[in-house]
Amino acid sequence: MIRKAKQEDAPTVAELIVQAMGDLAYKFSNTRDHHKTLALFEHFFRLTDNQYSYQHTLVYKEGGEVLGSINGYDGSKLAVLRAPFLQYLKEHCGWINFDPEPETAAGEFYLDTISVAPIVQGKGIGKQLIEAGINRAAELGHKNVGLLVELNNPGALRLYQKMGFEIESEKTFINGLYYHMTQAIE
Repeated sequence: MIRKAKQEDAPTVAELIVQAMGDLAYKFSNTRDHHKTLALFEHFFRLTDNQYSYQHTLVYKEGGEVLGSINGYDGSKLAVLRAPFLQYLKEHCGWINFDPEPETAAGEFYLDTISVAPIVQGKGIGKQLIEAGINRAAELGHKNVGLLVELNNPGALRLYQKMGFEIESEKTFINGLYYHMTQAIE
């Protein structure tokens, strides 16, 4: 079952966010300490009005457990949603002049993190979450959905292409190379 996330989903969803981001999560937290990195994303998930908030997250739950999550928001609001996160990184993680490139822009609903617990990967949960994210975008009146996928992640790239996403461009984001993929919503 897919439902809107709740604040109490924070510990599990933080794990899923860090899993989805990989090294990027540790770049944000400015440490290789897994517990500190989880704590950062748990903190922001529980808060409102930021890009990692429970407000912008859907979860897949089965047997009483959250097994997947997808986070998405209006790309035109990235700067506002990112501001509290960047301020926190400056004050608590040692980032002084950290100003990452925008990963999205106005005109698209941005799917920021998509993740499925390793024990249930390959069972179609990711596809269901992406479909739910696209449906959420349509409900909010968006006409386009976008996401980034690392160039060296062919499995995710194939899934997104199967689901109708097309490569729009290559993008550098915090020293990593990504495809920016989009899909029109009908």
